[in-house]
Amino acid sequence: MAFENLVTRISPTLKRITHKLNGHHSFFNDEDLFQEALIHLWVHYRAGSLSDKTDSYILQGCYFHLKNYLRKVQEKAIVLSLSTETREDGAKIEELLAADGADAFDYLESRLEVEAREDKYLTDREKTILSLLFEGMSMREIGSKLGISHVMVLKIKNKIKDKYVRFNEEAMN
Repeated sequence: MAFENLVTRISPTLKRITHKLNGHHSFFNDEDLFQEALIHLWVHYRAGSLSDKTDSYILQGCYFHLKNYLRKVQEKAIVLSLSTETREDGAKIEELLAADGADAFDYLESRLEVEAREDKYLTDREKTILSLLFEGMSMREIGSKLGISHVMVLKIKNKIKDKYVRFNEEAMN
């Protein structure tokens, strides 16, 4: 079975599947999902795992691959350094903040206070999870990296959130 023949046979159904699944994401369209399904098919075709499968089986595999693909799609956080240049004239983010009336010393002082509270109240594991969350990793990615379940990551994240709520309540009183 040639890959081109397989794609020709299942393309109409696969396009209907991608159209049905794409409804929530503005940053890609049906054609992007179709291309993702074709890549998935190509990888399995090259591995030889599609030679004895029916079209229905192959389409179900594509359907579940796309469902997982859509479930995992998240926008990652973009972290910028304060020394990053933002314009052609070389202005830095730090200078723009200072120009808007924010005093760099006050910012630095508040940042040091937050770091001191983190050192005082957060465990090493909580600090690690917090830094990985700031990098934009998902719960499952963090769990697999640290060797714990994503449910445990969620529990630790909630503990961190509760501690920060208490930090803010203490600061207000």
